[in-house]
Amino acid sequence: MPDLPVDPIRLVTAWAGRPVTVTEIKGGLSHRIARVDTGDGECWLMRVLDPRVSEAGLGIPLEQEIANTACAARGGVGPRVVHRIPDHPVLLLEFLDGRTLDAAAVRDPDMIPEIARACRRLHAGPRFANDFSIFRKLEELLALCHANGLPVPDGHADRLPVIADMERALTRWPLPAVPCHNDLLPENFIAMADGSVRIVDYQLSGNHDPTFELGDIAAEADYPPELVSLLAASYFGEHDRRLLARVRLYLAMSNFTWTLWFAVHHGLLSEQAAAADFDYAAEAADKFQQAVRDMDDPGFGRLIDDVRGLPPV
Repeated sequence: MPDLPVDPIRLVTAWAGRPVTVTEIKGGLSHRIARVDTGDGECWLMRVLDPRVSEAGLGIPLEQEIANTACAARGGVGPRVVHRIPDHPVLLLEFLDGRTLDAAAVRDPDMIPEIARACRRLHAGPRFANDFSIFRKLEELLALCHANGLPVPDGHADRLPVIADMERALTRWPLPAVPCHNDLLPENFIAMADGSVRIVDYQLSGNHDPTFELGDIAAEADYPPELVSLLAASYFGEHDRRLLARVRLYLAMSNFTWTLWFAVHHGLLSEQAAAADFDYAAEAADKFQQAVRDMDDPGFGRLIDDVRGLPPV
């Protein structure tokens, strides 16, 4: 939790004008989150943003994150911003009274079309305050590792020429950038009682290629190939091998890049990492192993050829 001059609970109590009950919610890897209840039945989510996260290159600047959170709410997919505590990195958000998904739920074929619909709602909404590139983020995280003497997995540098080849292929026929979450691990999806899915936590959000969003979902939930195809077809409304190839390349790119996110978090925010009770180093190793698995697949070069060819229809 960031060191604030005033306890955020006192700040919220003062704004609400009445006592509140705060229940910490475990699972956030960067910021503090808690449920806030009042005696007369109102309920919010308190999000205390830690400026050290963006300062370490692990998130976008706080003002951009707050602006993008509001944009996602206007698009009907993110939680509504109820109040921002002036001069403090404390947000009160609409409490989404639904089921937080896990990897098994995100892999459920019956859930995938609704996840795709949630992404389309987000991508069709107001543009975000910033642009984002997973390739530039990789360069940024790699520079942080080198500058701070943080360990990079053996063989990571050997893959960089392939990454450059992937970028050339993906940018030859670019898709229009849309407002993307860019970090859709399963716990950032909330399944609501009406069957819809909402999306939370805009720490790495920015306008980006929508096929990265899909590839990132597939990477975070470790989709087998048939579920990657289902997600792409559910999102685009058709089966197109060139679009599917883009998603599969970005799946590998997600794992390859976020390997370094966890390495940087483990190295630069070790105190916070310890408090989160999460093994960042093990997660970095696992993501790199998955990236290597996909990049060493005999069909990986064909994906690059498919993307490099004719533009998607």
